[in-house]
Amino acid sequence: MAATDHRPDAAPHPPDTATVLDRAHRALSIGTVSVVLLIAFEATAVGTAMPVAARELDGIPLYAFAFSAYFTTSLFAMVLSGQWSDRSGPLAPLATGISAFGAGLLLSGTAGAMWVFILGRAVQGLGGGLVIVALYVVVSRAYAERLRPAIMAAFAASWVVPSVVGPLIAGTVTERLGWRWVFAGIPVLVVLPLALALPAIRRTAAGPADPAAPAPFDRRRIRLALAISLGAGLVQYAGQELRPLSALFALAGAALLVPAALGLLPAGTFRAARGLPSVVLLRGIAAGSFIAAESFIPLMLVTQRGLSPTMAGLSLAVGGATWAFGSWLQSRPRVEPYRERLVVLGMLLVAAAILTAPSVLIPSVPVWTVAVAWAFGCLGMGLVIASTSVLLLKLSAPHEAGTNSAALQISDGLSNVLLLTVGGAAFAALGGRLLADAHTPATAAASASHPAAFAAVFLPMAAVALAGSWVATRLRT
Repeated sequence: MAATDHRPDAAPHPPDTATVLDRAHRALSIGTVSVVLLIAFEATAVGTAMPVAARELDGIPLYAFAFSAYFTTSLFAMVLSGQWSDRSGPLAPLATGISAFGAGLLLSGTAGAMWVFILGRAVQGLGGGLVIVALYVVVSRAYAERLRPAIMAAFAASWVVPSVVGPLIAGTVTERLGWRWVFAGIPVLVVLPLALALPAIRRTAAGPADPAAPAPFDRRRIRLALAISLGAGLVQYAGQELRPLSALFALAGAALLVPAALGLLPAGTFRAARGLPSVVLLRGIAAGSFIAAESFIPLMLVTQRGLSPTMAGLSLAVGGATWAFGSWLQSRPRVEPYRERLVVLGMLLVAAAILTAPSVLIPSVPVWTVAVAWAFGCLGMGLVIASTSVLLLKLSAPHEAGTNSAALQISDGLSNVLLLTVGGAAFAALGGRLLADAHTPATAAASASHPAAFAAVFLPMAAVALAGSWVATRLRT
């Protein structure tokens, strides 16, 4: 007897006229995109209000932990969400995640001390980790394979508006009403995603992939998730302190991280085995190298070329539009046979953008060079990030969608943590700490120029991205 294929794409395909906004998918698409919009606005707006909050709470020495707390708890939540979604469906982890996300924002917004503020950020990380993996499981179950590139493109497009207007709105609210309203106001946006997404998910994607055999929680993976979260926190702390004692924290973090990553990511990930392992590895390479480099661009433009913080931020704004265009381009049915080639092209664009950015350290190079280069880099990221999401779901059976989606997000988040830590440590070691401590353009100008500190960030990240273009040739099984 022939084996039965239980994957969603083995079921009869919808008519060729079906879209992500047709009657069957409209509420689900609007609801899930609203969830991504909420996360995107939080990421862009909260970062703007964070310095003011830290100063008011006398928490400048703990400032970095407000960021690391989010990343650390989200790594654990991603694994938990994958297990939970495979066991009982994505509805419960998504609802819990959105609720935790809103609760964390309220906790930070009402904090009277920095440690309470950091605790709120940790709760936000739990919510964000639960949500992002559950959304991938929703896409794998509720959308036919032909529609998945389009909904992934919509997820990417939902970052465009927040990336452009988020900092402006957050800055205005912070100046006029106070930083607390930035945190306390965002949870209002939770109402729309809950009202639209959850009923639609209950109809289309609730329950385990195989109701006859619900998957149990894998306690070993949960323990590994705790280890990778704690290890990431220790490594971040070591990179921020740069003291002799920090080496011990770094070694302890690595001792937890390495075996946990080997256990949580697909076998063969770190040797770029063909198929799913290379998809997961490429996601981390692309996200980590790009984010690590982008984090230092505003500082470079302010301290080395004298731009205002607003102008430095605007130099990256056009990237949101080109990222969305790259995501839209990969969703076109005509390019599906060439997806792997598009991903290779995308990684080459990312590497070229990172390599070009520090050219503005040469005074004769126009500062708009960064804006042009980063627009092309974001185009490449739009091609790569959306395509890795599509390929992951294509290569995952329904009962593995949660676990594999968690692995993809872990690769993304862990790479961000590690490459930001390495880049930041190299930057500080070569004199960048003097620039980072300069709070105004005047004090920055008075500081000695340290182009080598910036080169120590951008050049290695360009090399990492270039290695990603090779990994992209191994996506096809």
